[in-house]
Amino acid sequence: MNKLLIINASIRNERSYSRKLTQLFVDNWRGKHPHDHFTFRETGLEIINPINEKWIAGAFTKPENRSEEDQHALQLSNELVRELKENNIYVIGSPMYNWSVPSGLKAYIDQVMRINETWRFRSGKPDGDYVGLLENKKLFILSSRGDTGYGEGEKNEHMNFQTTYLKFIFGIMGVKDVTVISLDNEEFGGEIFERSKQKIFQAISAIE
Repeated sequence: MNKLLIINASIRNERSYSRKLTQLFVDNWRGKHPHDHFTFRETGLEIINPINEKWIAGAFTKPENRSEEDQHALQLSNELVRELKENNIYVIGSPMYNWSVPSGLKAYIDQVMRINETWRFRSGKPDGDYVGLLENKKLFILSSRGDTGYGEGEKNEHMNFQTTYLKFIFGIMGVKDVTVISLDNEEFGGEIFERSKQKIFQAISAIE
């Protein structure tokens, strides 16, 4: 049985296309794998607290030496990291905001990028050689974007700090099996957007 973690990042609700993508994914997956388990994590409509000085102090203190204050500062982070460890398939639904990810998703990433929890230095000290600790995981990135041409080799690839960033960050944490599906042209609307939706909806529906 697979365990899936669904992460939504849009600050919009019914009008969010990234949420439509994750819902389509969930409906399709449930239909094909009715016994799999889903966990839902909200980073857009609910606040993910940003990390602060107390968080950093706690995260970089050895677990056996953490004070009660350290433990309190890491409470949310511990919960989010536990979700990543307990689930083996991640699905992130994210719009592109200003060529990057929403602030809530960035706050989530800061909470789960935990030294010796989701990654470590290979030598045990800063050496630029990172080892991911999330093993045997798969990531689906379902993105929505107003414009087009952000894919590999396309004209706006250099402006894509959304899916490339997510692939890099989760790669640092050990997730190498990544599928990116992006719905483009939302700002254009009309026939061009309808063609984009049809293509992407078909791609998600085909996932096994």
